[in-house]
Amino acid sequence: MTHSSFANENPQISPRDNERLEYLGDAVLQLISAEYLYKHHPGASEGELTQTRSAMVNTNTLAELAEQLDLGSYLYLGKGIAKGGGRGLKSLLANAFEAVLGAMFLDAGYDAAYHYYLDRYRSLPSPVRDENFKGRLQQVAQERFGQTPFYDSEGARVGNRREYTSVVFAGAEPLGTGHGASKQEAEQDAARAALESLTGSAAAAPVSKVLKPRSRRAPRKKREEPAAATASPTPAEVLAFPAPSEASTEQLAPEPRSRQFGEPIE
Repeated sequence: MTHSSFANENPQISPRDNERLEYLGDAVLQLISAEYLYKHHPGASEGELTQTRSAMVNTNTLAELAEQLDLGSYLYLGKGIAKGGGRGLKSLLANAFEAVLGAMFLDAGYDAAYHYYLDRYRSLPSPVRDENFKGRLQQVAQERFGQTPFYDSEGARVGNRREYTSVVFAGAEPLGTGHGASKQEAEQDAARAALESLTGSAAAAPVSKVLKPRSRRAPRKKREEPAAATASPTPAEVLAFPAPSEASTEQLAPEPRSRQFGEPIE
């Protein structure tokens, strides 16, 4: 739980920080989410799996999980970051959660980390949306203007904290302005504002829509017959384990057991 700012200011107390554990936890988290989605959403394409995994492991999601654990209260921070509200920064909270997951992987193994993360993820009160506004703005800007957006960001001290302002451009024209406690948050906010200006909405598609499995194309019907509407899965179905069909259960091998808990590896 030691941030690099504290380690730099207090080498006699803690000469090391948690960045190595954060690196490990990030890799474990990517594998957990990838394995889960691969096993339980066999109809999703690679692009759909990637987009959904991004929503499961983005900064907002991990920060919310860290807030549930009150990890901000346990962080060792340098004096400047602590006074500037570092315990509430989403980026620091997300990094702390990854470090905890990395430590759990070392102490108890992959199965424990797998169940721990997914159990907490499923307890989130609402479906997680992909907050990668910068990625979506890049797609829109390339389609409309044929250019990749770039950001002009600067920071200023406001009272006891530092605030960043970012302006996003595509060519010479500014598309949106954003603010945040970090440069990354300010750029995301600027991208969100630009998307609202260009498309009228910055809302991302819910994960449940992304995970809708693709089915075999039905024979083409006559024009006078309207196509039957298909119901979209509800948010609760996003992380629900689908019941296997009779045909699929005949081909499944016996379910492996967890090394830590003796539970099925979901």
